[in-house]
Amino acid sequence: MIAIAIDIKKLLPKFSMYAGAVLATTLGIFELNAGVQASNTTTPQATPAIPAQNTNKSAAKPAAPAKKHWYQIGRASWYGEDFQGQQTASGENYDMNDMTCAHRSLPLGSLIRVTNLRNHKTIVVRVNDRGPMPESRVVDLSYAAARFLGFSGRGTAPVRLDLVKSTTEVAQLNELLPQAAR
Repeated sequence: MIAIAIDIKKLLPKFSMYAGAVLATTLGIFELNAGVQASNTTTPQATPAIPAQNTNKSAAKPAAPAKKHWYQIGRASWYGEDFQGQQTASGENYDMNDMTCAHRSLPLGSLIRVTNLRNHKTIVVRVNDRGPMPESRVVDLSYAAARFLGFSGRGTAPVRLDLVKSTTEVAQLNELLPQAAR
């Protein structure tokens, strides 16, 4: 009979490193392929079936249900000179130097924050067109937006889209932009 001696102390760190890498890769693949998108519905807040017998009328009311923040993760592409001056779905002429984008389902005029997941650069763009044509993409950005995010030479990039709901947030982002970029 042959006995095989295995030093578990040497193998455990390697095993956990590989297991962690496989888990992270698997989660990343599911996240990008699913085009993760949170719904716009509200989540119901748990409430007791029988109301508490509190006669104190100044008691705090339960908080309103929390709304989920809309976001989407996927690949972005850009379009430029070939479409310059053509009419967009919103009726305006396409300008490759404006901070605009094409999205399949967001309302025209919506503002979305686009973050390049490779270099973490962020920009706010306005939806003024429908697209992108390839089903594997979530958004088509104008050339200027793609250049600002750093992937105009590459063509596509992994991005996260976040819906901007308040004008205060846009004003704060606008204040952070350097004068040269305005």
